[in-house]
Amino acid sequence: MAKLFRAAIMGPPGSGKGTISQRIAQSFGLQYLSSGHFLREGIAAKTEACLLVKTYVERSMLVPDHVMTRLMLPRLEQLSGHSWLLDGFPRTLGQALALNNLYQLDLVISLNIPYETLKERLSDRWIHPASGRVYNMGFNPPRVQGKDDITGEPLIQHDDDKPQALMARLRHYKDVAKPVIDLYKSQGILHSFSGTETDRIWPYINSLLSTKMHTQPSDTCQAQTP
Repeated sequence: MAKLFRAAIMGPPGSGKGTISQRIAQSFGLQYLSSGHFLREGIAAKTEACLLVKTYVERSMLVPDHVMTRLMLPRLEQLSGHSWLLDGFPRTLGQALALNNLYQLDLVISLNIPYETLKERLSDRWIHPASGRVYNMGFNPPRVQGKDDITGEPLIQHDDDKPQALMARLRHYKDVAKPVIDLYKSQGILHSFSGTETDRIWPYINSLLSTKMHTQPSDTCQAQTP
């Protein structure tokens, strides 16, 4: 039986997690599971767990750990025969411990991006609400200003992406993420990357994953793609 590879990526809003996650998934054949994308799909399909999460999101309330784990862990069980990369889960220590009870992660990537860089990226960030597609007016603009490339529907800018709300978001992220980061550091699986440009960080992440995954049994890749 091939050894499967399980990883997670962490980082504050605007850190480039989505871009790096897509590159990892494409380069190494990992199943990419974004909690945000999965949640939007579930809300559209009106699944019970996702609709429960929606009630918290609509009230701008934090989603309790037991609700998020109820949403995410069954999905991971469906991927039990595959290697995967998690983005957006676990966010809290409670979620990390619940995940730990089922799976031992092989690697956790933590992105450390300076505040000024995050502020600049998020002030230029526009989103297509229905799909979650993200555009950046600086380096990934839509083909038609203010419109989604695929549907042509209007893009929006979240209030919490605006500078006045960003500092509070980052402070909250650091407070919640610290015990999770400490847990994975204590397990010896945390790898942190700092920088201001995703394209400069990526080669180091690519090199790390190449090394880590090549230390797995040689038939690992056979089990990575469904």
